[in-house]
This record gives sequence, C-alpha cells and structure tokens, in this order.
Amino acid sequence: MSKTLTQNRLKELLHYDPETGIFTWRVSRRGAKSGSVAGVHDNGYIRIKIDYELYLAHRLTFLYMEGYFPEYHVDHKNRIRDDNRWSNLRHVSRQCNQRNASIAKDNTSGITGVCWHKNNKKWMSRITIEGNHDNIGSFDSLRDAAKARWDAEVKYGFPNCNTTSSAYQYLQENE
Repeated sequence: MSKTLTQNRLKELLHYDPETGIFTWRVSRRGAKSGSVAGVHDNGYIRIKIDYELYLAHRLTFLYMEGYFPEYHVDHKNRIRDDNRWSNLRHVSRQCNQRNASIAKDNTSGITGVCWHKNNKKWMSRITIEGNHDNIGSFDSLRDAAKARWDAEVKYGFPNCNTTSSAYQYLQENE
C-alpha cells in the first residue's frame, strides 16, 4: 500500500463521520457523486479507491482522525468488520487483534478454545499463545472447561485485548 496519501489529500476528497463510521465523497469523481457513500464491501471490510490505490476504510479512519496510517493492526472492538465508528476502532498489535477474533464458524460449544472430544467424552480446553497451541486440559463439564479457558486468558493478558471473551460471557450467564 502506498503511504503517499496524506491527511490533507484524504480530507480534500472525503468526509468522515466518526459517529457513524461512514466516509462520503466531498467531490464528484469516476462515477461517485459528491455526498455519496464511499467504498465497496470486500470480505466484510470496506475498501475505498483513492488516486488509483485501494485502502481499507478502517485504516483511512486513523489517517483522517490522527494524521497517520497505523503501523500495526486496526481492531474492530465489536468484531463487525464494516463498523468503522471511531469509538469502535483501536490500533493494536497483531497478537491483540487475533485475541479479539470472532468464534470460529465450526465451533459448537460457543466458547473459543473449547470443544467436545468424542474419544474421551470430555470437554477439551486450549489456548493459542504466539502461534503455539497450549492444551489446558480435559474436563467433565463445559463450565469447568470454560473456567479453565478464562483462567488461561487472564494468565496471558487476554482481557487487555479481548473486549468480549466468550469464556467469560459463558461463566457470567451460567453462574
């Protein structure tokens, strides 16, 4: 991605509303009228083409609001990829961004890192730290597996990154 786009150039072309997270064109250009919403959806994210370069809208938000492109990742706190409200975005490390990932589509327990192991008929709990999978243990109850997962998240500092831990939510709902 070209880093030649400046905050001034961005603001010449687009207006950003921090309350809604929506960019609109200030000028008419290449099929887009002034005042129209900028960007197209791509894999859940919004991309905007400026001066022949495609940019992710959440990264443009930082340029617009703070005057720089983030060095690391931009995390959508609520995990909704096209929710680019300023209050929903934060500049984080790759590790922190991954810790706030959504639950996998094939997850059946509803808790990240917890699954049913058919062979030993127990709930398995695991966590990934810096790319290494750590098996926390096997448990008779889903609650015990969730508690072990939450304890591991606390141990490894996940609460500093993950705004909505599925293990924590499960424990709160099933006290």
